[in-house]
Amino acid sequence: MSTSLSAQASATDTGQAALPDIADPLAIAPKDARAISKLFFDRLRTLEEGTAEYQYARNTLIEMNLSLVHFVAARYRNHGNGELEDIVQVGTVGLIKAIDRFELSREVEFTSFAIPYISGEIKRFFRDTTWSVHVPRRLQELRVTLARAKEELATTSAQEVTVADLADHIQISEGDVIEGLIAANGYTADSLDVPADTAESSSGAGIRTYADLTGDCDPRIELVENLRSLAPLIDALDDRERAIVQMRFGQELTQAQIGDRLGLSQMHVSRLLSRILRRLREGILAED
Repeated sequence: MSTSLSAQASATDTGQAALPDIADPLAIAPKDARAISKLFFDRLRTLEEGTAEYQYARNTLIEMNLSLVHFVAARYRNHGNGELEDIVQVGTVGLIKAIDRFELSREVEFTSFAIPYISGEIKRFFRDTTWSVHVPRRLQELRVTLARAKEELATTSAQEVTVADLADHIQISEGDVIEGLIAANGYTADSLDVPADTAESSSGAGIRTYADLTGDCDPRIELVENLRSLAPLIDALDDRERAIVQMRFGQELTQAQIGDRLGLSQMHVSRLLSRILRRLREGILAED
Protein backbone atom coordinates (compact mmCIF):
# COMPACT_ATOMS: atom_id res chain seq x y z
CA MET A 1 0.00 0.00 0.00
CA SER A 2 2.83 2.41 0.87
CA THR A 3 4.50 2.00 -2.56
CA SER A 4 1.32 2.51 -4.60
CA LEU A 5 0.24 5.54 -2.59
CA SER A 6 3.65 7.15 -2.90
CA ALA A 7 3.59 6.54 -6.63
CA GLN A 8 0.24 8.27 -6.92
CA ALA A 9 1.53 11.14 -4.82
CA SER A 10 4.45 11.60 -7.19
CA ALA A 11 2.02 12.26 -10.02
CA THR A 12 1.58 15.86 -8.83
CA ASP A 13 3.93 17.10 -11.56
CA THR A 14 1.12 16.55 -14.06
CA GLY A 15 -0.97 19.09 -12.16
CA GLN A 16 -4.19 17.16 -12.70
CA ALA A 17 -3.50 13.80 -11.06
CA ALA A 18 -6.61 11.93 -10.04
CA LEU A 19 -7.12 11.75 -6.30
CA PRO A 20 -6.65 8.23 -4.94
CA ASP A 21 -9.72 6.58 -3.45
CA ILE A 22 -8.74 6.16 0.19
CA ALA A 23 -11.21 3.99 2.06
CA ASP A 24 -9.74 4.53 5.53
CA PRO A 25 -7.59 7.69 5.81
CA LEU A 26 -7.07 7.09 9.54
CA ALA A 27 -5.18 3.87 8.77
CA ILE A 28 -2.53 5.61 6.66
CA ALA A 29 0.90 5.79 8.29
CA PRO A 30 2.19 9.32 9.05
CA LYS A 31 5.04 8.90 6.54
CA ASP A 32 2.62 8.05 3.73
CA ALA A 33 0.22 10.77 4.89
CA ARG A 34 2.91 13.44 4.36
CA ALA A 35 3.48 12.31 0.77
CA ILE A 36 -0.17 11.92 -0.14
CA SER A 37 -1.12 15.21 1.53
CA LYS A 38 0.97 17.06 -1.05
CA LEU A 39 -1.14 15.53 -3.81
CA PHE A 40 -4.37 16.46 -2.04
CA PHE A 41 -3.24 20.01 -1.29
CA ASP A 42 -2.15 20.52 -4.89
CA ARG A 43 -5.53 19.33 -6.16
CA LEU A 44 -7.52 21.13 -3.48
CA ARG A 45 -6.48 24.55 -4.73
CA THR A 46 -7.92 23.75 -8.17
CA LEU A 47 -11.29 22.49 -6.93
CA GLU A 48 -14.37 24.59 -6.39
CA GLU A 49 -15.28 24.94 -2.74
CA GLY A 50 -18.51 23.18 -1.86
CA THR A 51 -18.25 20.47 -4.51
CA ALA A 52 -18.24 16.80 -3.55
CA GLU A 53 -14.65 16.36 -4.75
CA TYR A 54 -13.51 19.38 -2.73
CA GLN A 55 -15.17 18.01 0.41
CA TYR A 56 -13.60 14.60 -0.19
CA ALA A 57 -10.12 16.11 -0.57
CA ARG A 58 -10.50 18.34 2.49
CA ASN A 59 -12.03 15.66 4.74
CA THR A 60 -9.37 13.15 3.70
CA LEU A 61 -6.63 15.64 4.56
CA ILE A 62 -8.17 16.13 8.00
CA GLU A 63 -8.43 12.41 8.74
CA MET A 64 -4.98 11.57 7.36
CA ASN A 65 -3.35 14.18 9.59
CA LEU A 66 -5.23 13.52 12.83
CA SER A 67 -2.09 11.80 14.10
CA LEU A 68 -0.59 15.31 14.41
CA VAL A 69 -3.42 16.28 16.73
CA HIS A 70 -2.89 13.24 18.94
CA PHE A 71 0.84 13.90 18.98
CA VAL A 72 0.38 17.47 20.24
CA ALA A 73 -2.54 16.62 22.55
CA ALA A 74 -0.42 14.02 24.37
CA ARG A 75 1.74 16.83 25.70
CA TYR A 76 -1.27 18.29 27.50
CA ARG A 77 -2.70 15.04 28.87
CA ASN A 78 -2.07 16.04 32.51
CA HIS A 79 -2.52 19.77 32.03
CA GLY A 80 -5.27 21.22 34.24
CA ASN A 81 -8.79 19.80 34.07
CA GLY A 82 -8.94 19.10 30.34
CA GLU A 83 -9.95 15.58 29.31
CA LEU A 84 -7.87 14.11 26.46
CA GLU A 85 -10.96 13.76 24.28
CA ASP A 86 -11.74 17.46 24.69
CA ILE A 87 -8.13 18.39 23.94
CA VAL A 88 -8.18 16.32 20.74
CA GLN A 89 -11.40 17.99 19.61
CA VAL A 90 -9.94 21.44 20.17
CA GLY A 91 -6.69 20.44 18.47
CA THR A 92 -8.67 19.22 15.48
CA VAL A 93 -10.04 22.74 15.07
CA GLY A 94 -6.45 23.94 14.81
CA LEU A 95 -5.70 21.24 12.23
CA ILE A 96 -8.66 22.31 10.10
CA LYS A 97 -7.54 25.94 10.24
CA ALA A 98 -4.06 24.90 9.16
CA ILE A 99 -5.44 22.87 6.22
CA ASP A 100 -7.59 25.78 5.06
CA ARG A 101 -4.65 28.21 5.19
CA PHE A 102 -1.80 26.02 3.93
CA GLU A 103 -0.25 26.63 0.52
CA LEU A 104 2.30 24.39 -1.18
CA SER A 105 3.99 27.50 -2.58
CA ARG A 106 5.27 28.26 0.93
CA GLU A 107 7.77 25.42 0.49
CA VAL A 108 7.21 24.46 4.12
CA GLU A 109 6.31 20.99 5.34
CA PHE A 110 2.65 20.82 6.33
CA THR A 111 3.65 19.21 9.63
CA SER A 112 5.74 22.25 10.60
CA PHE A 113 2.93 24.55 9.50
CA ALA A 114 0.11 22.72 11.30
CA ILE A 115 1.62 22.01 14.73
CA PRO A 116 1.65 25.69 15.85
CA TYR A 117 -2.03 25.99 14.85
CA ILE A 118 -2.95 22.85 16.78
CA SER A 119 -0.92 23.83 19.83
CA GLY A 120 -2.30 27.37 19.73
CA GLU A 121 -5.92 26.18 19.79
CA ILE A 122 -5.21 23.85 22.73
CA LYS A 123 -3.45 26.58 24.70
CA ARG A 124 -6.35 28.95 24.03
CA PHE A 125 -8.74 26.26 25.26
CA PHE A 126 -6.93 25.95 28.58
CA ARG A 127 -6.53 29.69 28.90
CA ASP A 128 -10.15 30.59 28.24
CA THR A 129 -12.36 27.67 29.23
CA THR A 130 -10.83 25.58 31.99
CA TRP A 131 -11.04 28.14 34.78
CA SER A 132 -13.81 27.29 37.24
CA VAL A 133 -14.27 31.01 37.93
CA HIS A 134 -13.72 33.56 35.21
CA VAL A 135 -10.85 35.92 35.96
CA PRO A 136 -9.21 38.60 33.79
CA ARG A 137 -6.69 37.44 31.20
CA ARG A 138 -3.93 39.37 33.00
CA LEU A 139 -4.44 37.29 36.15
CA GLN A 140 -4.64 34.04 34.18
CA GLU A 141 -1.21 34.76 32.72
CA LEU A 142 0.10 35.90 36.11
CA ARG A 143 -0.90 32.54 37.60
CA VAL A 144 1.36 30.75 35.11
CA THR A 145 4.21 33.17 35.84
CA LEU A 146 3.83 32.66 39.59
CA ALA A 147 3.77 28.88 39.26
CA ARG A 148 6.98 28.97 37.22
CA ALA A 149 8.61 31.33 39.71
CA LYS A 150 7.70 29.04 42.62
CA GLU A 151 9.37 26.10 40.90
CA GLU A 152 12.52 28.09 40.18
CA LEU A 153 12.77 29.41 43.74
CA ALA A 154 12.06 26.00 45.26
CA THR A 155 15.14 24.56 43.56
CA THR A 156 17.44 27.21 45.05
CA SER A 157 16.04 27.51 48.57
CA ALA A 158 15.03 25.01 51.21
CA GLN A 159 12.69 27.50 52.86
CA GLU A 160 9.08 28.05 51.93
CA VAL A 161 8.68 30.59 49.15
CA THR A 162 7.07 33.81 50.43
CA VAL A 163 5.12 36.54 48.73
CA ALA A 164 8.13 38.84 49.07
CA ASP A 165 10.35 36.23 47.38
CA LEU A 166 7.97 35.95 44.45
CA ALA A 167 7.61 39.71 44.11
CA ASP A 168 11.38 40.17 44.08
CA HIS A 169 11.91 37.32 41.62
CA ILE A 170 9.29 38.49 39.11
CA GLN A 171 9.91 42.19 39.74
CA ILE A 172 6.30 43.06 40.58
CA SER A 173 4.65 44.42 43.72
CA GLU A 174 3.63 42.16 46.59
CA GLY A 175 0.05 43.36 46.08
CA ASP A 176 0.10 42.02 42.52
CA VAL A 177 1.51 38.71 43.76
CA ILE A 178 -1.27 38.38 46.35
CA GLU A 179 -3.88 39.24 43.71
CA GLY A 180 -2.46 36.58 41.42
CA LEU A 181 -2.41 33.94 44.16
CA ILE A 182 -6.02 34.68 45.07
CA ALA A 183 -7.06 34.52 41.42
CA ALA A 184 -5.30 31.15 41.05
CA ASN A 185 -7.87 29.69 43.45
CA GLY A 186 -10.42 30.09 40.68
CA TYR A 187 -8.59 27.68 38.36
CA THR A 188 -10.09 24.54 39.88
CA ALA A 189 -13.13 23.83 42.03
CA ASP A 190 -13.57 20.87 44.36
CA SER A 191 -16.81 18.97 44.61
CA LEU A 192 -18.99 19.62 47.65
CA ASP A 193 -19.06 15.83 48.09
CA VAL A 194 -15.35 15.73 48.97
CA PRO A 195 -14.81 14.62 52.62
CA ALA A 196 -14.20 17.66 54.79
CA ASP A 197 -12.29 15.89 57.55
CA THR A 198 -10.42 12.74 56.57
CA ALA A 199 -9.14 12.14 60.11
CA GLU A 200 -12.64 12.15 61.53
CA SER A 201 -13.88 9.96 58.68
CA SER A 202 -11.18 7.35 59.28
CA SER A 203 -12.03 7.19 62.96
CA GLY A 204 -15.47 5.82 62.15
CA ALA A 205 -17.35 8.97 63.13
CA GLY A 206 -18.99 9.13 59.71
CA ILE A 207 -18.01 10.95 56.57
CA ARG A 208 -18.81 14.65 56.56
CA THR A 209 -18.61 16.41 53.22
CA TYR A 210 -18.23 20.11 52.51
CA ALA A 211 -21.90 20.12 51.53
CA ASP A 212 -22.76 19.17 55.14
CA LEU A 213 -20.83 22.17 56.43
CA THR A 214 -21.94 24.71 53.85
CA GLY A 215 -24.62 27.10 55.00
CA ASP A 216 -27.78 27.79 53.05
CA CYS A 217 -30.34 30.56 53.02
CA ASP A 218 -33.05 30.00 55.63
CA PRO A 219 -36.37 31.24 54.24
CA ARG A 220 -37.60 31.84 57.80
CA ILE A 221 -34.93 34.51 58.30
CA GLU A 222 -36.62 36.67 55.69
CA LEU A 223 -39.96 36.10 57.44
CA VAL A 224 -38.48 37.24 60.76
CA GLU A 225 -37.04 40.35 59.12
CA ASN A 226 -40.38 41.18 57.53
CA LEU A 227 -42.21 40.75 60.83
CA ARG A 228 -39.74 43.03 62.61
CA SER A 229 -40.21 45.65 59.92
CA LEU A 230 -44.01 45.32 60.13
CA ALA A 231 -44.21 45.69 63.90
CA PRO A 232 -43.89 49.52 64.07
CA LEU A 233 -46.14 49.90 61.04
CA ILE A 234 -48.89 47.83 62.66
CA ASP A 235 -48.49 49.81 65.90
CA ALA A 236 -49.23 52.95 63.88
CA LEU A 237 -52.67 51.59 62.86
CA ASP A 238 -55.78 52.53 64.81
CA ASP A 239 -57.57 49.99 67.01
CA ARG A 240 -60.11 48.89 64.38
CA GLU A 241 -57.46 48.47 61.71
CA ARG A 242 -55.26 46.37 64.01
CA ALA A 243 -58.30 44.25 64.91
CA ILE A 244 -59.03 43.63 61.23
CA VAL A 245 -55.42 42.55 60.59
CA GLN A 246 -55.50 40.28 63.66
CA MET A 247 -58.78 38.62 62.67
CA ARG A 248 -57.83 38.20 59.02
CA PHE A 249 -54.27 36.93 59.39
CA GLY A 250 -54.09 35.81 63.02
CA GLN A 251 -57.44 34.07 63.36
CA GLU A 252 -57.79 33.49 59.58
CA LEU A 253 -61.41 34.69 59.53
CA THR A 254 -63.12 35.46 56.25
CA GLN A 255 -64.09 39.00 55.33
CA ALA A 256 -67.75 38.13 55.92
CA GLN A 257 -66.98 36.83 59.44
CA ILE A 258 -64.98 39.97 60.24
CA GLY A 259 -67.89 42.07 58.99
CA ASP A 260 -70.31 40.23 61.30
CA ARG A 261 -68.10 40.91 64.34
CA LEU A 262 -67.63 44.57 63.56
CA GLY A 263 -71.10 45.23 62.21
CA LEU A 264 -69.79 46.06 58.74
CA SER A 265 -70.58 44.75 55.28
CA GLN A 266 -68.20 42.33 53.60
CA MET A 267 -67.56 44.95 50.89
CA HIS A 268 -66.63 47.55 53.50
CA VAL A 269 -64.22 45.14 55.19
CA SER A 270 -62.65 44.38 51.82
CA ARG A 271 -62.01 48.08 51.14
CA LEU A 272 -60.60 48.62 54.63
CA LEU A 273 -58.33 45.59 54.34
CA SER A 274 -57.03 46.71 50.92
CA ARG A 275 -56.25 50.18 52.30
CA ILE A 276 -54.46 48.73 55.36
CA LEU A 277 -52.35 46.35 53.29
CA ARG A 278 -51.42 49.13 50.86
CA ARG A 279 -50.19 51.31 53.75
CA LEU A 280 -48.17 48.44 55.20
CA ARG A 281 -46.68 47.59 51.80
CA GLU A 282 -45.70 51.19 51.13
CA GLY A 283 -44.14 51.40 54.57
CA ILE A 284 -42.01 48.29 53.95
CA LEU A 285 -40.86 49.54 50.54
CA ALA A 286 -40.03 52.97 51.96
CA GLU A 287 -37.62 51.31 54.41
CA ASP A 288 -35.82 49.51 51.55
